[in-house]
Amino acid sequence: MSIRTQLKKILPSISTTEQEALDAGDVWLEGSIYQGVPDFAALRDIPVATLSSDEQAFLDGPVATLLEMVDDFEIQRSTHLPENILNFLKENKFFSLIIPKSFGGLEFSPYANSTIVATIAAKSSAVAVTVMVPNSLGPGELLMHYGTSEQQDYWLPRLANGQEIPCFALTSPEAGSDAGGIPDIGTVTMGEYQGEKVLGLSVTWDKRYITLAPIASVLGLAFKVEDPKGLLGGKENLGITCALIPRSHPGVQLGNRHDPMGVRFYNGTTRGENVFIPMDFIIGGQKNIGRGWAMLVACLGAGRGISLPALGVSVSQASFKSSAEYAAVREQFGLSIGKFEGIQEKLADIAGKTYLQEAMRVLTTEGLGLGLKPSVVTAIAKYHMTELGRDILDSAMDIQAGKAIQCGPQNTLASGYVAQPIAITVEGANILTRNLMIFGQGVMRCHPYLQSMVESIHSNEKSADKVFNGILRKTVSYSVGNSLRAFKLGLLPFTASAASTLAEVKPYEQSVHKLASKLAVYADFSLLVLGGKLKQAEMLSARLGDVMSYLYAAMASIRYYEKKLTAAEQKEAAPYFHYATRWSLCQAEKALLDFLDNFPSSATRKFMRLVTVTYSAKMPKINDNLVRELAEQAQLNTEFKKNLTHLIKPVAGDGNDINEQAYLAKMVCLPLLAKVKKAIRAKTFKPGVRFALTLDAALEAKVITSDEHKLLQDYNLKRERAIRVDEFDFDMNLIDNKPELKIAN
Repeated sequence: MSIRTQLKKILPSISTTEQEALDAGDVWLEGSIYQGVPDFAALRDIPVATLSSDEQAFLDGPVATLLEMVDDFEIQRSTHLPENILNFLKENKFFSLIIPKSFGGLEFSPYANSTIVATIAAKSSAVAVTVMVPNSLGPGELLMHYGTSEQQDYWLPRLANGQEIPCFALTSPEAGSDAGGIPDIGTVTMGEYQGEKVLGLSVTWDKRYITLAPIASVLGLAFKVEDPKGLLGGKENLGITCALIPRSHPGVQLGNRHDPMGVRFYNGTTRGENVFIPMDFIIGGQKNIGRGWAMLVACLGAGRGISLPALGVSVSQASFKSSAEYAAVREQFGLSIGKFEGIQEKLADIAGKTYLQEAMRVLTTEGLGLGLKPSVVTAIAKYHMTELGRDILDSAMDIQAGKAIQCGPQNTLASGYVAQPIAITVEGANILTRNLMIFGQGVMRCHPYLQSMVESIHSNEKSADKVFNGILRKTVSYSVGNSLRAFKLGLLPFTASAASTLAEVKPYEQSVHKLASKLAVYADFSLLVLGGKLKQAEMLSARLGDVMSYLYAAMASIRYYEKKLTAAEQKEAAPYFHYATRWSLCQAEKALLDFLDNFPSSATRKFMRLVTVTYSAKMPKINDNLVRELAEQAQLNTEFKKNLTHLIKPVAGDGNDINEQAYLAKMVCLPLLAKVKKAIRAKTFKPGVRFALTLDAALEAKVITSDEHKLLQDYNLKRERAIRVDEFDFDMNLIDNKPELKIAN
């Protein structure tokens, strides 16, 4: 009995849905990371993402107007999204960001799509979700790639101009993460449509969590097709299929709503019982019966790589900007709270991770902009960027404390805080994404020989043994090469390559190479020792997925620093870059060490440690000096900081504007404030019980001039407004008692 025959009895074959998922996407940078040789040359060759003139005009025009129209506090207290906002979205083609211009759409780049969604999300999560869904996985994208010319010509222009509102129904009460197990069935049969007897499907479905379903005019639906009577002349179970059904079609039930965390985007159910649809309703026509899962997986890039990460970046930038400004203007014990190390520790973490979020957003959308569909990278982006958003937001809540928990128009965090768990749960819940998808897909897609080896093991061809033996020799050679490279870098770490022209980048590039070389070895031994059981060892495989993810993040940080920043910006960004890159590398190393500590085979564990020379953590840590440096830099009004929070667009009178006005006023008054404090320490005059009285006393003592007094009083009023919170009467009606900001002459 050959080795192949023995393995065939042990190893499970790849299921149809797994094979379709593997065939659907592309391998990108993650492939080189998995194989232990991160491709920095390819990283640096990627064209830098920029907004076209049309994309920038859309941000400066319709998006800016939309932000002025939106009162998120009122939306959250209402039952429906305002009709004028929905009409504005339709009329200005917010639902057609990805639809080609030839069909009346805007045909924006993934980078622009991400930027637009994130900018809106900073103002209102409900409006952002309403915009992102038609531009994510749904009828529009499926039609673009798989629709017949007749379907495209009819539906895409109507979707582009807002005449039709789409939704897409995949999740069932009995099938959430296991989308391949959906129980919704379409049975091939003859039926009546428009007065004629035609071949079609009798479909029964029950779906939930469907965004835009309550207001949708056209329903995208995923279901399994059965042909028990053999009307199509093939097998009985034909697989997952996608169809497009008008809301007006007899039997379609749309309208019932869910209440997702009180965030007022439309989300609900759709049902149908024995609804007959003609074959023309199938996206792509009858030939696409059974191709639905492959179609869906191939199109997941927008949701996983663009929309949901954009929400994570948006909440991160909102948290960073508001926390940095609040830390600068809020004083306790006679000092700005940003001077206290406890606050600095949180603020530095927010700042460094916000830089990392933006770097990952840019790199991921640049990859999608190349026309790639890197399923592993988009899973990495979805999981880590939504989790980082949650982490950053929690730290911002700590800094802003009582101000952060009081709801009202001035609160800049409440909407994101409530909505962030929603991003965690959709397009593959984060637990599933981390534990099964990132490494689970990565190991098959990124290993140069594994998929073909598994296929040869389960092959029934006469030449299967010969093919398998050839692949096995290549696999052994590959694994030996990985081990030798890791051993060399473990013994002689200074030999790791680095092509960067920046001295501060080279050590990090070398560290990425060293950690990736270890990942390749551990992945090889996991497959060798655990085989098919690795699929069930979710905690082990999740840690290997974490290594891939954090090394991808480190590469994104390096690319952003090298390619997106000028020399002057690099100087301002240096502490952000160091924090983000060190954090990513330390997280990757921790995942490797945790993997080793928990590997079930003691002998293999010891051998892996020996081969990779791994016995303790060696990555450069984030120390207190870096924390202090970054926290101080984060409170300065630098061009880099403005660029890093570019998604936040203050609108006159809103919370972001109130915070920013106080912060900018303080930056102008810093020399004057220092002069007043110096005079107080010298006992030149006696301070008042309130800062306004202190300023009056300083004027009387001639410490400051009349003009300086006016400037400081203006700052003080803006400061008082920024640190206040919204108040309501006993019946919770908002009280408009904002202090006057004008200074009388």
